[in-house]
Amino acid sequence: MDIRAELNNSIKCNIEMQIIDRKDIENRIMFYWSKLYGESIKVGERYINAKRTIIILFTDYEIKGHEKIKKYISKWQIREEEYKEIILTKNLEIYIIELPKCERYKSKSKELNTWVKFIRKPEEIDMEDMNNNKALKKAKEVLEEISGDEREKELAFQRLMYKMDQEAIEVAGYDRGIERGIEQGIQQGMEEIAKRMLKDNLDIEFIMQYTGLTKEEIEKLK
Repeated sequence: MDIRAELNNSIKCNIEMQIIDRKDIENRIMFYWSKLYGESIKVGERYINAKRTIIILFTDYEIKGHEKIKKYISKWQIREEEYKEIILTKNLEIYIIELPKCERYKSKSKELNTWVKFIRKPEEIDMEDMNNNKALKKAKEVLEEISGDEREKELAFQRLMYKMDQEAIEVAGYDRGIERGIEQGIQQGMEEIAKRMLKDNLDIEFIMQYTGLTKEEIEKLK
């Protein structure tokens, strides 16, 4: 899902939700940011008119390399290497919300925790949560409305099938990699045995029968 919004006619925002780890999300969100930021000014305008641009990324998986970040929401900006308190520009902000982490690391903001809970498990949102947050109550009502829509049900089903298909493809690729690795290992092992046999001046026909290698493969080992 990809949502674009403009806040107070001064902040551009892109909200991205990813359920499959494609191993390239960092580069993708930087590309999204640069494209959105570039669109914030027109040709001939001064760069000072460029609008603050925010990317908000939700992932249904934990990002590799972020294991040391002991919180589920992280904020990213461009900072000076030694003087980390100095930010190059406030026009770049990226927020990454790793949903699987939210059970282990709660935010100090109760409201943020409630919204994340709504995104992950909307059925667990109770009346107390909604009474304390009118926007959350409205979101719950809209979700219930579209959940009854047949087209939305079909889209939800297609998203689920897509996720399952992607996971199946990854598993199949992993299994094929193991099989190829085993086959390659066996091949290399037989070649080493054949080399020793050749060194001992054993007959090629005997080596073929023992290792399963072809005559051409054995000849290449000489």
